[in-house]
Amino acid sequence: MSLTLATPHVEAPAAALAPREQEALRHIAAGRTYLQTARNMGLSKHTVDAYLRRIRAKLDVHSTAELTRLAISLGL
Repeated sequence: MSLTLATPHVEAPAAALAPREQEALRHIAAGRTYLQTARNMGLSKHTVDAYLRRIRAKLDVHSTAELTRLAISLGL
């Protein structure tokens, strides 16, 4: 009996994210703080927080570690 691990289909989650949400996710996954991300994107840190809350809600993700893992799997 052979076991095969299926790779999760990760294209759909990326499509569910707006371009600015993807950009914010990329910054956070790179280890930047909300403030650093906000400055880089020309936003307030509250807007970055809102983007990340929306991402968590859309993709049912509950931690920054999960966000980072997701960003890596999406190639962001």
